[in-house]
Amino acid sequence: MALGVTGRARLRVLLLAVLAVGGLGLLIWWRARPSPTTNPAKTAAAPILKESPSPSPEPATPIPTPTAVPSPTVTAVETPPPESGQTPSQPQSLNESFVGKLKLIIPVVGVKREQLLDTFADARSEGRVHDAIDIPAPAGTPVVAAADGEIIKLFQSERGGTTIYQLSQDRELVFYYAHLQRYADGLVSGKFVRQGEVIAYVGDTGNAGAGNFHLHFSIAIVADPKRYWEGININPYPLLR
Repeated sequence: MALGVTGRARLRVLLLAVLAVGGLGLLIWWRARPSPTTNPAKTAAAPILKESPSPSPEPATPIPTPTAVPSPTVTAVETPPPESGQTPSQPQSLNESFVGKLKLIIPVVGVKREQLLDTFADARSEGRVHDAIDIPAPAGTPVVAAADGEIIKLFQSERGGTTIYQLSQDRELVFYYAHLQRYADGLVSGKFVRQGEVIAYVGDTGNAGAGNFHLHFSIAIVADPKRYWEGININPYPLLR
């Protein structure tokens, strides 16, 4: 059936509308399509890789800090008396200056003046000089202070055995008693003793030799009582005679 002019006009409008809608849909599809360089399947299946943490560096071995070693505390220690006793010997003139002025008694009970022997200059071992006199007496015979004075040292010596150092009252002389059997009861360093007071007993200790009982007795002039072992020996023999 032939369409009229009005019908043909409507048909054109309808076709144009269809073409417009189809073109719009094609445009939307074109823009929404995947990029040709992208594989959707691979994109969906690709695992998500997590960045592995960098391994922590091993801690460096600590270098020990040197521990400061404290300086040792220095304690003043009294120098022990030398085994050889006081040194050196005196000039004869110095020894004679004490004769008749220094009032001493023989430091071994029961020994007479005429029994004394001058052994001051006798030779001893290791090239030493005696610098003292030996007064023989039975073991256990009381030893007495030759003069007033302070007991300044009780000393156990390799050579002298059991010994005593006594400072004179004027603090100028040191009397040395050696080879003792034992000390008198109550004798201590710092005690002031009177002339004739028992301070020990005759023995054979030290290098006296077993059974050789005697008192080794010496006198020394000292410049410093605190260094009583550093003196000038004088001969006790003329002072006791």
